[in-house]
Amino acid sequence: MARGQRTNRALVREAQKALDSFKYQVASQIGVNPPPDDYWGDIPARQCGAVGGQMVRSMIQMAEQTLAQGGTQAPPAWARGPGRSPGRP
Repeated sequence: MARGQRTNRALVREAQKALDSFKYQVASQIGVNPPPDDYWGDIPARQCGAVGGQMVRSMIQMAEQTLAQGGTQAPPAWARGPGRSPGRP
């Protein structure tokens, strides 16, 4: 493993549930059947990489759209997390 990354965790702890939800959404979109028990160890690395790659592409696209619109667009529901409105941090 690279020296710079010792763990794979969200930088914003409150975002973890939203990221997990987004992961399952992206997996379904690209045709990967997400495991019902949240154990991804039986999914081939190529498919897991495809899910992660598509997640990154989607997040970059959303960030670019937000910047192009002046940075005033509210984030999508999955990025806000449960129970959060667009105006609440």
